[in-house]
Amino acid sequence: MKAVRAHAAGGPEVLRYEDVPDPQPAAGQVLVRIEAIGMNFAEVGARRNANVTNGPAPIGGEAAGTIVEVGADVTEFHLGDRVAFNAVPGCYAELVAVPAARAVPIPVGVTTKQAAAALLQGMTAHYLACTIWPLDESDSCLVHAAAGGVGLLLCQMARMRGATVIGTVSTEEKALAAQAAGAHHTILYTDLDFVDEVKRLTDGKGVNVVYDSVGQTTFLKGFDCLKPRGMMVSYGQASGAYEPLDLGVLARNGSLFVTRAGLPAYTATREELLWRANDVFGWIASGQLDVHIFKEFALSEAAQAQEALEHRATIGKVLLIP
Repeated sequence: MKAVRAHAAGGPEVLRYEDVPDPQPAAGQVLVRIEAIGMNFAEVGARRNANVTNGPAPIGGEAAGTIVEVGADVTEFHLGDRVAFNAVPGCYAELVAVPAARAVPIPVGVTTKQAAAALLQGMTAHYLACTIWPLDESDSCLVHAAAGGVGLLLCQMARMRGATVIGTVSTEEKALAAQAAGAHHTILYTDLDFVDEVKRLTDGKGVNVVYDSVGQTTFLKGFDCLKPRGMMVSYGQASGAYEPLDLGVLARNGSLFVTRAGLPAYTATREELLWRANDVFGWIASGQLDVHIFKEFALSEAAQAQEALEHRATIGKVLLIP
């Protein structure tokens, strides 16, 4: 089969599209013929820091396709079932051996491409809006990178739950996309100070929760956007690692809360994984949630696709197609 692997740590040029042996499903696994691969910024970091001491490093963690072989001890899935999955290394490939415990059935009404585009980022938006700070009509939130893959889904979910949504974006085009996804207000952070704008838009009160996947350039300033007893949720650091936090900031700004969240802790059990995935897929099937697929690249074009993602030249989700 064909796969993309990193042969060194570095830029997109270290990725190679090459022949590798077909995987074989072990007990408890299913072999999936991949039809769509969801790209995420974490894969840029994996490439930059690839450990190739023991050979080329597999890249990718989210995909969807059809089961072509079932390993021993698997009872939940059968040949021909469509499934999506995340947190499985080496998804930049034509075939992937997937632990059945990580596979999620794709329901009627959801395409395989939609599933690959929405699973990881949709479940991320789900735990942000529904669990860490369960938004309701009394809440307001600030969504950084509101036109990104998570951002567009999070704006929609926050709006569905009745919250007032403010999003930061870098261009007018991205502002329109965020507004179409449910953002009541958008801030072009390249032109305006987002703290000042949040204060203006909230009559000086601030928001209940800040959702920050950007990191270094936004994290510390975000505390000035919060109401007393508000929550700073960091779930990524696309601009680099943040500076150390003086916990006194939390007290001075009104007994704030802060968490550094990640999807694994919020899909730690099979039950929670299926709850979040089924909610996301159900909303897609019913038309309540729109999945914005920005562009599809061939798997052989993974380097170009990662370069576009790295330079923030995308809106919504990017897919690789084997």
